Amino acid sequence: MKKMFSLLLIAALSVSLAACGGSNSGGGDKPSNSNKPSANNEEKSNNETAKVDVTSGKKPDLRGLHPFERYDPNKEYVAKFLEEKTNYKVKYEMLPEEMPDEKLNLLMSNKENYDYIKVSKEQFFKLAQAGALEPLNELIDQYAPIVKEGINEDTWKATTIDDTIYGIPEGITGLGANSSLVVRKDWMDELGLEIPQTRDELYNVLKTIKEKKNVIPLAGLEGIYLEIAASFGIANPWKEVDGKLIHRVEDPKMKEYLAFMNKLYTEGLIDSEWPINTGSKIIEKFSSGKAAMMSLPWFSTPPTVSALMKNFPDAELEALPYLKGDDDQAVWGVNAGITYVVALPKWSKNKEHTMNYLNTKLEEDIFKELVIGKEGVHHRVEDGKYYPILPQFNDELNNASYFLTGVDERVYSSYWQARVRKDPVLQSYYEKYQELVKDIMLIDPLSNAAPIESVSKNNQVLHKFTDDTFLKYIAGAESLDNFDSYLAKWRADGGEQMVKDANEWYAKNK
Repeated sequence: MKKMFSLLLIAALSVSLAACGGSNSGGGDKPSNSNKPSANNEEKSNNETAKVDVTSGKKPDLRGLHPFERYDPNKEYVAKFLEEKTNYKVKYEMLPEEMPDEKLNLLMSNKENYDYIKVSKEQFFKLAQAGALEPLNELIDQYAPIVKEGINEDTWKATTIDDTIYGIPEGITGLGANSSLVVRKDWMDELGLEIPQTRDELYNVLKTIKEKKNVIPLAGLEGIYLEIAASFGIANPWKEVDGKLIHRVEDPKMKEYLAFMNKLYTEGLIDSEWPINTGSKIIEKFSSGKAAMMSLPWFSTPPTVSALMKNFPDAELEALPYLKGDDDQAVWGVNAGITYVVALPKWSKNKEHTMNYLNTKLEEDIFKELVIGKEGVHHRVEDGKYYPILPQFNDELNNASYFLTGVDERVYSSYWQARVRKDPVLQSYYEKYQELVKDIMLIDPLSNAAPIESVSKNNQVLHKFTDDTFLKYIAGAESLDNFDSYLAKWRADGGEQMVKDANEWYAKNK
């Protein structure tokens, strides 16, 4: 019923918007002045005097729709700062916490007068398909040159449909690693063990730890354990092979990975509770000295390290390099996708001023202060790196990312890293992981794909089916001889359609 309701609303949108008339059309992955205009915009496109003067006179008040949050953005320090710097007063409204998609569809169907909306990638794509969004190529060319230059060509692909840009993509904070295996270095030294570089070396280390320390060598819980799977070349959900995409479950190396994990489980080299573990259980086992190794996300390092040091003040940790595969190379999968999209409803009344506002926010000094505040007040610079000044940074900029409407990808990552330097432990592990992954990142080829219906529809269910099945293979509850039966069901239950549709998108956009 929920899906039917959304489809009916989109259908209604398509009908009600048919009378709105065309707007600016464009071409290419990035905005271009050479885009051929649609017939009903030819006069405007060829008449330079039609350009609105957005630099002088009183600026109109703007109205923006944002995702749900548990604070009032209108009362935030950043809202006042942006009003002062851009001369645009914005009224910030938000979608509800419950059923946001339905509310968004209703607002758009009623043509609610928002100047811009900040939505998820999936929400954006549905509205674009329904004809609810303004094409932006010419608006960007005329009013947003900084936006145009600050966003990478590949990022623009995420919001480009049939050669027309319908939204400003908000890029990620930079490519890198979120987790790595960490090991009790003091135990490694005690046993005379070297840091493992390959799967075989990892196996020998785990075996020695089991025999000599009588603890859980490696604690974990996933069916596809990324730190080990990557050594088999299984780094991302999707992979290009001979010019075509395959899903990782169809990778010929997947059975080898599962056989290796089953070997570790059978020999007691990974946690016997692997299939039933939770993230909190793993951290408890590691910090209480019951496990020697775990995959630790950098954002979880402060409480984990604190708990370990409380129990074992002399403990030492070491982040392991990502394991080399059979070709003597290490890889680590990363997703270069976007977080949000900023779009203009077709019926918004201040399109030119809205684009000018979005562009002004990305001016060098304004964008920097939006993200990390004033130097000497909110942040300091040390060895070319930005450090937050606490508590001022948290008090006034903790929610600054809420106000982003596109980012300058050339500098955003270096600014954002100030946030990981709030805590020395957080900083040290974040920077260590990025150092380890620097030259081995492999980008998922679907990172910037527009939402693919069959993938959106089937991915969650098939992921759970896969994880449940793979955990059975790892624990020996089901024989790997049944892998082909699993794969046949995966394909029949939507996987085959996902692969087909993913390849259709890839053929057009690679």
